[in-house]
Amino acid sequence: MASAAAPAGEGVEMVACGCCGIKEECTVEYIAKMKARHGGKWVCGLCDEAVKEEARRAGRRISKEEALERHTSFIEAFRTATAAARSDSGDDRLVAVMRQLLRRSIDSPRSVAIQSTPRSPRRKADDGGSKAAALSRSKSCFPTLAQ
Repeated sequence: MASAAAPAGEGVEMVACGCCGIKEECTVEYIAKMKARHGGKWVCGLCDEAVKEEARRAGRRISKEEALERHTSFIEAFRTATAAARSDSGDDRLVAVMRQLLRRSIDSPRSVAIQSTPRSPRRKADDGGSKAAALSRSKSCFPTLAQ
């Protein structure tokens, strides 16, 4: 069985993400694959998923380069806003940044519909079945725990 991680020093390099700046230790093959996928720019796994999401939520079909550009500009705007919030030490800027993130998530279409109704079938009152509960409680466990 092949090892999941390459030995340190052999084919492993420290590389910084072109979007968020996070540094990761990755194999040379993985670095080359990610650079090929993103036009010569190394992008971490988290930003790679964010770029895919950006392309998916766009109203029209956009290129990978445009999705990467949109994600990078969002990261830069977020950094600018949070840096200003930290330097001003004002709650108003932090609230504005959180509001922007909330609006962005609300505007994003949901991939899975959330249902508030149960998916199990319900009995109809006129089907002639008993109206007793399907599961009844036999006895409490508290007396056993008290001993």
